[in-house]
Amino acid sequence: MHSHALPQPGLTWGLYPEKRIPGKDRAWANRMNAWFTQLARPGLRRYTRIAHRSLLIEQGLSRLSLTDFDAAVRSLKQQLVRDGFSEDNLAQAFALTGEACRRQLGMSPFATQRIAAAIMLDNQLAEMATGEGKTLVAALTAATGALAGIPVHVITANDYLVSRDADKLRPLYAALGLSVGAVQQNQDSQKRRAEYAHDITYCTAKELVFDYLRDLPLRNLHRTELAWRVAHFASAPSHQGTLLRGLCMAVIDEADSILIDEARVPLIISELREHAGKREAAAEILQLASGLKLDVDFTLDRHALSATLTEAGRAALETRTSDLHPVWHNRRHRDENLGLALTALHLFQRDRHYLVRDDGVHIIDETTGRIAPGRSWSRGLHQLIELKERCKVSGEAVTRSQITYQRFFPRYLRLCGMSGTLAESRAELARIFGLNVVRVPLRKPSKRTELKRHVFLHRTQQWQAVAERVDIFTRMGRPVLIGTDSVSDSESLSAHLAGLGIAHTVLNARNDQHEADVVALAGHAGRITVATNMAGRGTDIPLEQGVAQRGGLHVISCQMNSARRIDRQLKGRCARQGEPGSVDTLLSLESPLIQRALPPWLKRFSATSAQQSDGVLSNWLGRSITVYVQRLEESRQQIQRAQLLNQDQQLDRQAMFRE
Repeated sequence: MHSHALPQPGLTWGLYPEKRIPGKDRAWANRMNAWFTQLARPGLRRYTRIAHRSLLIEQGLSRLSLTDFDAAVRSLKQQLVRDGFSEDNLAQAFALTGEACRRQLGMSPFATQRIAAAIMLDNQLAEMATGEGKTLVAALTAATGALAGIPVHVITANDYLVSRDADKLRPLYAALGLSVGAVQQNQDSQKRRAEYAHDITYCTAKELVFDYLRDLPLRNLHRTELAWRVAHFASAPSHQGTLLRGLCMAVIDEADSILIDEARVPLIISELREHAGKREAAAEILQLASGLKLDVDFTLDRHALSATLTEAGRAALETRTSDLHPVWHNRRHRDENLGLALTALHLFQRDRHYLVRDDGVHIIDETTGRIAPGRSWSRGLHQLIELKERCKVSGEAVTRSQITYQRFFPRYLRLCGMSGTLAESRAELARIFGLNVVRVPLRKPSKRTELKRHVFLHRTQQWQAVAERVDIFTRMGRPVLIGTDSVSDSESLSAHLAGLGIAHTVLNARNDQHEADVVALAGHAGRITVATNMAGRGTDIPLEQGVAQRGGLHVISCQMNSARRIDRQLKGRCARQGEPGSVDTLLSLESPLIQRALPPWLKRFSATSAQQSDGVLSNWLGRSITVYVQRLEESRQQIQRAQLLNQDQQLDRQAMFRE
């Protein structure tokens, strides 16, 4: 535990505090730091001791009057500033926060929630199973940091959760003398600046990073600390224009989603430039690409989502472009643009990678299954897909500044987070962010039952098996949640169920505005919900009275996910906090991920094996194939993240993030 004092950031850490990131040797330094830090940690026993001590202290706080309670909070603030996050101070902070929870919210944090908060205040990641109450853990952690005088950013999955959590916890924070803000997508600069000025600010990672990028030009006017202080005390417009107060402390909910799954997504501040000539050129490129033949004129890399021209394709293009504008005579220009157009035509799929709505192309976030508002593909790819779908073509985005989560979050002076699925990425989180993962014990033993995995030859056989399982469990009076890979898969399964007369509800990016209503009813007896990854993270499905006695929620996973962590996220929708529940996994060899990853000989062998056993693979073969595909995909994505990190470090040295 850290026992040193935590001074006011504006006094010691600068007017816009953030950590300086070492460049080339950062990964090695992070690994060594995480290793030495782990050796120095006392383990779970100390965090448990803090939790139980706080519960004992809290028992004596219920008799305090409001005046005495406020006096105890003021005394704690002084102790935290003087002595830092010592064991005694943490126990006292958790006790006071727990009592404030009881008075304002009618509940008090469990011991496991206090353990998780102690882990995070030690600059670590807490793996806490779904349904164990991470919202209150974030509040415990944020309140303790804010009581020590540290501005805290609590980072949640979407704007709905930002608003919900800030509003729900506002009375708790107010009882501790703390203010809370909420930053959301449609707020103007003045409103954002006011929200960040609070002791604790709830926001999404995307909004936070964009605001950091917006601050950069203003900060670069005064690069030295002395110039920054002069500008500040002179009330210069440059300081008045900054939105954030720096990067002091971040508490990240669903940390693996942000730090791993979305690590490669560039956050870009750009401006749209209309150029009629470029639209005409894009239409011309798409027309040329549509005349080329797969495996003759070009090849596709479905893993990397890229296309490459063959020599025959290049020769064909030289002939077809000989009478066109001279720019087409440049081979490099021609190859790059045609490769992009072929990618748009053949690799980016409607209702899987994007959705067409209101005459526009909207990217679907692969991790969450939700629309990613404001995000667009770069290098003209977005405009090519708009042309392909006959939508209104937007202007081309020209990048002004950009950063990835891999480069942004290590800049925090204090960084911590939690998720139900961190263990599989332990080594990568230590290497890139210098963060250890500590698993929090379950409050109650798990009652989840996992049934055998089945892998079918064809998608139709998979859907038929799903319908049979649905019939079995709904007859028992149990609700069923079915997770699918994409919007198109959810609608394909929906059509199959509808054809059999099975009433159900669909939750995907096309009807995301009804998400809260659908989720609220998904735990009712006999209810059937077909969903994409939208129902796999940050979703609490309450069980209707009497459902637990019938066996609880049954989850059917039809997802061939790219990582084992995402499998666990969907499974975590059932059997929460000691409730009963069960999980089925029903997959198909026609899954895009399996089709991309399996070598041809193994596809043939699997198909032959399935045909000999009524269209379903043997248990050992089905499990072996899915494990092989997942491990291969996890390894490939990890390599891509490492490559991107190397590129990021070069940008750090060359561009505006130069150390």
